[in-house]
Amino acid sequence: QVQLVESGGGSVQAGGSLRLSCSASGYTNTRFCMGWFRQAPGKKREEVAILCPRGGSTYYADSVKGRFTASQVGGKNMLSLQMVSLKPEDTAMYYCASDPSYQALVEGTPSYWGQGTQVTVSS
Repeated sequence: QVQLVESGGGSVQAGGSLRLSCSASGYTNTRFCMGWFRQAPGKKREEVAILCPRGGSTYYADSVKGRFTASQVGGKNMLSLQMVSLKPEDTAMYYCASDPSYQALVEGTPSYWGQGTQVTVSS
């Protein structure tokens, strides 16, 4: 069974930085795409960033382009999200997700989800 565990959330003032990490285990192969999603109270869940080692597909939401960088660290089972120039509107629960299919992540229907880590940005 695939398990995803996020870490690195917290509280920061606007303009600050945070780095989220997602550790994955239980993969039977390493050809999984991974991504970050977020959901703020009262809002729909949205994709933030998606990475696929196979084919090199990458996606960033327009709202985070130039500020957030997703990367795979130490092999293909660890995904990080470096967030800089944080804004109050970035406040949300951030979830790591994974699926063999890039399309599943783009459509918001990946097979595996982490429990989430809270990011709070104060003005």
